Amino acid sequence: MLVGIPKEIKDNEYRVGLSPESVREVVAHGHQVIVETNAGAGISADDESYKRAGAEIVDTAEETFARADMVVKVKEPQAVERAMLREGQILYTYLHLAPDPEQTRDLVNSGAVCVAYETVTSPLGGLPLLRPMSEVAGRMSIQAAAHSLEKPHGGIGMIMGGVPGVDPAKVVVIGGGVVGTHAAHIAVGMGADVWVLDRSNDTLGRLWTQFGRSLNTVYSTRDAIERHVLEADVVIGGVLIPGAAAPKLVTAEHVKAMKKGAVMVDVAIDQGGCFETSHATTHSDPTYVVDDVVHYCVANMPGGVPRTSTFALNNATLAGALALADKGYKQALSDDPHLRNGLNVHHGDITCREVAEDLGYEYVESMVSMAK
Repeated sequence: MLVGIPKEIKDNEYRVGLSPESVREVVAHGHQVIVETNAGAGISADDESYKRAGAEIVDTAEETFARADMVVKVKEPQAVERAMLREGQILYTYLHLAPDPEQTRDLVNSGAVCVAYETVTSPLGGLPLLRPMSEVAGRMSIQAAAHSLEKPHGGIGMIMGGVPGVDPAKVVVIGGGVVGTHAAHIAVGMGADVWVLDRSNDTLGRLWTQFGRSLNTVYSTRDAIERHVLEADVVIGGVLIPGAAAPKLVTAEHVKAMKKGAVMVDVAIDQGGCFETSHATTHSDPTYVVDDVVHYCVANMPGGVPRTSTFALNNATLAGALALADKGYKQALSDDPHLRNGLNVHHGDITCREVAEDLGYEYVESMVSMAK
């Protein structure tokens, strides 16, 4: 199979679909790899390093898309990229379709076979291809919040951990999954007063065991969210419903009643955000203010630390890329039901139930669609 790696073009996105080390593995399996020139510049991987790994360097994204049997990316294809997809071509990347009807329409119309990292599952449970970026984003969320709390950046003007004789910031983390756990880890380490809200008693118990009394755990109800959000200096949104749009747990009325200069970081923004006042921002222009509350809603947070993110992501995605290339997508997806859960769009069919329900498409079971 010929595997193509285009340069990412989303705002300030410096990650790359395959590192040179991963390319070497793909080539060792007998496949060809073409890499758009400078695709790896953001992780300090120059064209020569890709050549040494066995890749061919091409000049344009147009050539990469035109020649590749499978395109491996990081972020969802932008409009100009979607226009280059063709019938039967495999696209292996993050998609986050539920809050993105335009992208979904274009992928349906392209006839491409689109496997989304974020809905691939694991025999052990969880979302193993989403996990590494959730780990990065969770940790970055506290860095972003600490920066935004500073007065010159619109915040209330306080340090996350306080100082002797002065209270630390109250950090409220909504969702105790991977994002929430890693956010809590960094916030606790910085000395903040950290509260995690979740609706799973098992999750709350795990957090209690992991952090002990340095972390406060609360069963999440509407009342609990309202009470703690209104007291918070920082709110981290880390909720996830796999494949579906995130629920709006913090309302515009809550935001109106929050402290002036408080900071909200919506890590769920890739799935539409879990704050009613959220809209996606970029690394170039990461924040905006609603009712004197700073909102940080960058939709590709891990792109800000591309070297860490690319290698962590490749550790999770390489096995799937090799399976798709070695076996062809039909056999690979037939053999592995967990990889098959990543199939979101197939020759014009929506094969992810949550996407179909959120966007009003007919849901077609993946095995049925693949048999057509």
